[in-house]
Amino acid sequence: MKQVNFEAGKYYHLFNRGNNKLNIFFEEGNYLYFLDLVKKHLNPNIDVLAYCLLKNHFHFVIRIKDEDLPHAYKSGKKKLHQPFSNLFNAYTKAINKKYNRTGSLFQEHLKRKEISTEDYLKQVIAYVHMNPSSHGIAKSFENYPHSSYKSIVSVKPTLLKRNEVITLFQDL
Repeated sequence: MKQVNFEAGKYYHLFNRGNNKLNIFFEEGNYLYFLDLVKKHLNPNIDVLAYCLLKNHFHFVIRIKDEDLPHAYKSGKKKLHQPFSNLFNAYTKAINKKYNRTGSLFQEHLKRKEISTEDYLKQVIAYVHMNPSSHGIAKSFENYPHSSYKSIVSVKPTLLKRNEVITLFQDL
């Protein structure tokens, strides 16, 4: 699959899985650590609309920030893929150290598809949230603990773009 370049202001579906389809999350703390790294490396440059973390793969629906993007990214001096690379390198190093393993954790590079219409954006958000049910991991996607669904329907504080997602689906 040809990789599309990240562009400010655009939406993307991001996904990847473990090398050789092996697990990338081994225990509960791994999921939380991964989300902490997302917050550290990505939140300054992206908005997260939805995510789902499964044992051997993950999905995110994001928008690259435009107005808040640092000048170095806007001018092209820094590439928009660098924060993603930093995230996956940091996570891989931590997992390799903790579980006494070596080598690549993820299969190839981060996969990404541009989301160009509102209808497609809604479809991808629904797909991401229903992924645990689709794979037979959870009977009900609403109760799966490692997705953004519960945060979207909650009133608790979140870094997710909850209001944007709710507005997208308010007519359904």
